[in-house]
Amino acid sequence: MLSRLYIKNYALIENLDIQFDRGLNIITGETGAGKSIIMGALGLILGNRVEGKHFFNEQQKCVIEGYFAIEAYGLQDFFAEQDLDYEEETIIRREITPDGKSRAFVNDSPVTLNVLKALGEQLINIHSQHATLQINTEKFQFLVLDSVAKNQNLSSDYKNAFRQYKEIKEQLTALQELIVSNNAELDFNQFQFEELNKANLQAGEQQQLEDEQQQLTHAEEIKRNLLGAAYLLEEQETAVIISLKGAVQHLLAVQEYLPAGKEWTERLESTFIEIKDIAQEINHGEQQVYMDENRLQEVEDRLSLLYSLQKKHRVDTVEELIAVREQLEQKILAVTNQEEYLATLKSAVETSHKVLEDAASALSQSRKGVVDKVGNYVQEVLAKVGMPNAQLQINLTQLPIEGFKQSGGDEVQFLFSANKGQALQPIHKVASGGELSRVMLAVKSLVAQSSALPTIIFDEIDTGISGEVALKVGDIMQQLAGNMQVLAITHLPQIAAKGQAHFKVYKQDEGEKTKTNIGLLSKEEKIQEVAQMLSGANPGESALQHAKELIEEAN
Repeated sequence: MLSRLYIKNYALIENLDIQFDRGLNIITGETGAGKSIIMGALGLILGNRVEGKHFFNEQQKCVIEGYFAIEAYGLQDFFAEQDLDYEEETIIRREITPDGKSRAFVNDSPVTLNVLKALGEQLINIHSQHATLQINTEKFQFLVLDSVAKNQNLSSDYKNAFRQYKEIKEQLTALQELIVSNNAELDFNQFQFEELNKANLQAGEQQQLEDEQQQLTHAEEIKRNLLGAAYLLEEQETAVIISLKGAVQHLLAVQEYLPAGKEWTERLESTFIEIKDIAQEINHGEQQVYMDENRLQEVEDRLSLLYSLQKKHRVDTVEELIAVREQLEQKILAVTNQEEYLATLKSAVETSHKVLEDAASALSQSRKGVVDKVGNYVQEVLAKVGMPNAQLQINLTQLPIEGFKQSGGDEVQFLFSANKGQALQPIHKVASGGELSRVMLAVKSLVAQSSALPTIIFDEIDTGISGEVALKVGDIMQQLAGNMQVLAITHLPQIAAKGQAHFKVYKQDEGEKTKTNIGLLSKEEKIQEVAQMLSGANPGESALQHAKELIEEAN
């Protein structure tokens, strides 16, 4: 509910701080006193756009704050989705600077107008004779049926089943499209895989083959040089090994007389052994080198195949070719696995289809069970408020499962006729603004008996009624206020007398400026105001007595 409204520097308002009652709040005042200004300020914190500049003082910013008790509305998920701090008393603030810039806040967190509007729609319904009422929408019509039928659990079960069915159906569709795409590529992928698989690729083989190719190509040159090195080391008359051996013999002859001779001998002997080993390895290596034209051709053919495959697949190594082969293999296997998964998903779709149909059927049957109750109740109330021949017929049509919506498997239509002999038609086509307002009043009074509804504001919906009908409208508003907060802007004393809190909007001149103010009336002030509404500016004793009786009867 709206517990407090603070307005600063807006239009004719310098400062207003209004504390509202939980029940029926009546707002009265002469035409032009500023009731529409207060409604305009309230609209700004509900997400309406700023149109023009409206400042009491052009040098200061405009600030409007609404304090809302929201614990009964189940808005925790909304606050979480919008990344807002949830508070049971939530404060919405709108600031407008003199240069026209506007900012909005929810519990001191900045928000966009779209977020503000979405939140505002869940906190306050403003109804006027000329407004397009919620009753025209399918969403509200289902809300009426589900609230009266107490379908919270059935509706939740259906929404879960609907979500699961849609998710699985989307997975199935995506998989079917993927399989079609993969099947189109299957033959090509199979050909490429078999080509790579037939190549029998081995990691590291390219480098080995390239090394072998170099040896085979230059075999004659390699053998010639290795033989030359071996000859110089150990075969010619002045070979290195023969010379080293002689040098060792000379050092052995002097080491007895020369202290350093022993060390030189040992080092030279070590060098002799190392060079002798090298010579033996060179001889062995030379024997391993051979000229084989056939093997060279085999190596070059193999390398040519590897180079060709690398160019084809736009890679540089055999290891990358192996990775390509494995990817192709996975794609081929995926087609087979997808067919198995496809069968699993089809089975899951059939199962969720049955669950969804059962949930939709249960919800639909429950709704059908209250159709007559809603229609009869609304007709009874409308008869009391001056529409004795009004009829409301609610039609529910079962949709095919392809047409199921978030709201259920039904299509709903409220058909209405206000007069005898008038054919039933969709309510928004035949009901006038005043008739729609009274229909909404009847519907809200029924729904409020079974669910927590946001604050409702009736903005002069009483135009065109009087007398006993006005009393009945006031009774219904009073009944409605037992389950929700109601703000009613009215010119009818019969309705004004019903209020638990009565506010009067008035203008006053201060210096060269006119201000709009609002005051909560005392009991005596309320009697005076209702009497003035009955008979004019200077009510007589009879008007005052009549006003007192109306107020006492209402309370």
